[in-house]
Amino acid sequence: MEIIVANESHFKYAQIISDTITDSAKVRGTGIARRTPEYIIKRLENGNAVIALEGDKFAGFCYIEVWGNKGFVANSGLIVHPDFRNQGLAKKIKKRIFELSREKFPKAKIFGITTGLPVMKMNYELGYKPVTFSELTDDPEFWKGCQTCKNFDILTRTERNMCLCTGMLYDPSTKIKEKEKLNSKAFQRLKSIKESLFLKKKTK
Repeated sequence: MEIIVANESHFKYAQIISDTITDSAKVRGTGIARRTPEYIIKRLENGNAVIALEGDKFAGFCYIEVWGNKGFVANSGLIVHPDFRNQGLAKKIKKRIFELSREKFPKAKIFGITTGLPVMKMNYELGYKPVTFSELTDDPEFWKGCQTCKNFDILTRTERNMCLCTGMLYDPSTKIKEKEKLNSKAFQRLKSIKESLFLKKKTK
């Protein structure tokens, strides 16, 4: 298995990457924004993505998005093909895209929003901390990317202050202390509270 920085030679995988992201959102029933093949190609051509391959077979992918005049970067679109899941590949891809982000944008804050507990755990192990949305980029183009997510109406109703996703941030200027054990139950409880709150509002 190779996990490498993507380039133009990987354009042929754009469709399967897009399809895998879409299919994963349907299966998991979570708020994953759709990404077109054209969108994926732009990320492949600028050296801001990593791709996992077993021979010529696509296994996984993740890319970097740059916001706020390079003050913020996001590691987005993390996906593993169904044939390669439950092998620890997502964690390896996440680690490599994080390293690439630090190499290319050493002063940038790295952030992400997710509903998935496994991704929260991976972020936490890399030094991310849970934060409010106000601590993330205010670049409107980033938030436009949420429009294809099924929970976008929640983000709109709360004036971009809250959603079912949890915001997480890695700040390179902050001294990293000894990591505490991630309280998975607390994250799960937070997610349940959010879902209950927004669903109640929607049904009124």
